[in-house]
Amino acid sequence: MTPAVSAPRLADAALEPLTFEQLEGWRRDDHAAAFATFLASCRAITAAATPSRAARPLADGLRAVCADAVADPAPDAGAARQFFETRFRPFHIAPGGGGEGFLTGYYEPIVDGALSPSATYATPLLAVPPELARRIGSRKDGRPAEPWFDRAAIETGAVDLRRHALVWLKDPVDAFFCQIQGSARVRLPDGRMLRLAFAARNGHDYTPVGRILIARGLVPKDEMTLDRIRAYIEANPHDGRELMRMNRSYVFFRKADLTTDQHAIGAQGLPLTPGRSIAIDRLLHGYGTPFWIEASLPLAKAGAADPFGRLMIAQDTGTAIVGPARADIYFGAGTDAGAVAGRIRHPGRFVILLPRGVDPASVGQPAR
Repeated sequence: MTPAVSAPRLADAALEPLTFEQLEGWRRDDHAAAFATFLASCRAITAAATPSRAARPLADGLRAVCADAVADPAPDAGAARQFFETRFRPFHIAPGGGGEGFLTGYYEPIVDGALSPSATYATPLLAVPPELARRIGSRKDGRPAEPWFDRAAIETGAVDLRRHALVWLKDPVDAFFCQIQGSARVRLPDGRMLRLAFAARNGHDYTPVGRILIARGLVPKDEMTLDRIRAYIEANPHDGRELMRMNRSYVFFRKADLTTDQHAIGAQGLPLTPGRSIAIDRLLHGYGTPFWIEASLPLAKAGAADPFGRLMIAQDTGTAIVGPARADIYFGAGTDAGAVAGRIRHPGRFVILLPRGVDPASVGQPAR
């Protein structure tokens, strides 16, 4: 029986109370895997001196649950499911305009590069220039209060590329995709792997170039994938360069000290978990929040409709992730993960798990 709880609103979305029995596939999910990802977030949350700005409305409840998780980790899948069921309540996020939420995917590219420029390796991935670092100051979102040089200006000399290059790539399209994804594994000529993580952005809004190709009638909307974007750019070098520059947003990187089995670092500061970590709207949701997501996704191949029902943990964010029922699913590293991530542009049902005892009306309320 559904609990008798009011349905408050979250940024033009209603929160509708559910029971766990109403979540399609809930009992079949691997709750131990979800708990392991949740536990990583919990360790960061309980170690923090104060809750972060966006998480404050739910911080006390989530920190209390996290303290329990850290003190007494669930030993198996059954205990993990019981943990979530006894400490959280599920609420469907129903967008105000009707319909469901929206899902995309992302991944960590693996690309070829070198530490010195040459005719073969000529496209840089840059560290944060000191001038931009001063403009960002102590801001936590990695962007200046006012936009800095845009992509075209940076690429044509506004920034000393040789001075600030961390690594040089073979392919300018690889560099563009590394920036879109916000991380990279760069395979050096001697076989070493250089790991790069997001450090800052120039402050310009992100423009999805796929949307431009659709608007121009160059790629049908239902066929849009990252592979189609790459194919167009590579087949049309001049127009492709101009297309990439229409995305005025530019991402800067830092070296990441990660082991070979660790994945890209999310905005919470933790290595992500493929298929369990999601990026969410940081202005509305806090890191560590569990979400149940249901959808039909082309996981096996393009055009497929594979059932997807999984407990996910908010551990990252992105400028294109806006709204209460919006998420980017992290699929892992490399070509195969990129192929899956690149074809995810699908509706999905979002259920947020709120700690018991927390007033649902506090969700998404701005911090004082």
